Amino acid sequence: MYKTYYVTTPIYYVNDLPHIGTAYTTVVADVLARYHRLKGEEVFFLTGTDEHGQHVARAAERNGVTPQEWADRMVVHFTEVWERLNISNDFFIRTTSPRHAEVARRFIQKLYDKGDIYLDTYEGWYCVPDESFWLPSQLADGKCPQCGREVELVQEENYFFRLSAYADRLLAHIESHPEFVQPDMRRNEVISFIKQGLTDQSISRKTITWGIPLPFDESQVMYVWFDALLNYISAIDYGVDEERFNAIWPADVHLIGKEILRFHAIIWPAMLMAAGLPLPRQVFAHGWLTVEGEKMSKSKGNAISPHVLIDEYGVDAYRYYFLREFSFGYDGNFSRENMTGRYNADLANALGNMVSRVLAMVERYRGGEVPESGKEEEAADRALRESAGRVLGEVDGAMEALAFNEALQAIWNYLGAVNRYVDETAAWDLAKDPDMAGRLDTVLYNQVEAVRLTAILVLPFMPRTGEGIWKRLGFTDSIHLHHLPAAGAWGLFPPGQKVSKGEPLFPRMEKGK
Repeated sequence: MYKTYYVTTPIYYVNDLPHIGTAYTTVVADVLARYHRLKGEEVFFLTGTDEHGQHVARAAERNGVTPQEWADRMVVHFTEVWERLNISNDFFIRTTSPRHAEVARRFIQKLYDKGDIYLDTYEGWYCVPDESFWLPSQLADGKCPQCGREVELVQEENYFFRLSAYADRLLAHIESHPEFVQPDMRRNEVISFIKQGLTDQSISRKTITWGIPLPFDESQVMYVWFDALLNYISAIDYGVDEERFNAIWPADVHLIGKEILRFHAIIWPAMLMAAGLPLPRQVFAHGWLTVEGEKMSKSKGNAISPHVLIDEYGVDAYRYYFLREFSFGYDGNFSRENMTGRYNADLANALGNMVSRVLAMVERYRGGEVPESGKEEEAADRALRESAGRVLGEVDGAMEALAFNEALQAIWNYLGAVNRYVDETAAWDLAKDPDMAGRLDTVLYNQVEAVRLTAILVLPFMPRTGEGIWKRLGFTDSIHLHHLPAAGAWGLFPPGQKVSKGEPLFPRMEKGK
């Protein structure tokens, strides 16, 4: 059976509202999913919410509702913003769903029956907001080393997962599969952590009721991170529909923030090894976003909602900025000044103005009907066609490496070539000479063909823009029916088809607005 391309985001805690940091991962996952669909592949794109744990229970208590009511209230904020960002996920999982609980209980029972889960007493420092246990040596000035908040001393009888038993096997896999943890600096962090020695992990809580009860001891619930990691297989029917599960698993890439790397690159693969399941092909941890040079936080009031920026710039400009401005895998700084600059230079000028110029000339000189290209090819025509051929390979290589900014750079280099062709061939001069009518036809055709390819290239990154250009080109079918590499061949635009300039794709923004 054909293997489905499977991409996941982390599932997001329902203890806060989505901000540009959570949206960053989700937009990246959407672009990956859309690009692989553009290549004609079967895709399964998963995102969702993490709804168990002490932090959620306490938030619900503070707000005078049950944990389930709190989760139901908060999850809407995520689904609404994903809809506005044009996120094309195939499934949205909630860890409070019966489907997830059934799979989680079946999985943990399997590990218990195997002897990889045992009862013992735990004592350690616990960070409620991050749902993380820490050793005294790991604390930073007595506080959580991850978020800097206060920790609580916890002592109770818990069930433990024999993580230490899988240390050697896990290390061997990571060292023999360098692509498994990326980028390289995160891979090195993981290797160093494992070599320091892995300890068995507490995977249940006795003093908390908001969670999935253990099938072999109903007095305890699964520790929230253990439950949460299983969303990646519960969403595709592990233990329920073997044929579907095998067609989708393993995941091609888990996209995560660097703060949850330890769970995904160490504990999760060890859990899968214990269950006898294949490991995901890649865990890719990206950096954090700051705002105007400062870390996002409630106290500073600088955690920006995606809704605000979508209202200001539009959804495709939002998507473009975060994909183009930052090198995926590294920290990045959001700046409104930079976003406005990108909008005007890259979107309003390089892309929007090019599309508008080309279609306006076809309307002016050929009544909106695209002429047939002449057979004689000049140097400028060859250069444009060769540029179109190069960009397809450059984009594909960058997308395979998850280098989204490089993929967009390649596309915008191509747009630069198109704009140069428009200037060099000077259709406005050719139109003045009746003897140059044939040459004008060739130039106009090539320009429109370049716009057709542009629509396809930008589609995964800016779907509404790609669709909008496609309609301006006069196509009545869906652009999503056309797949690479076939759709990237030069010369596919049908002569005689009418085009329409339409409204500006990206009206220029005045500074300060």
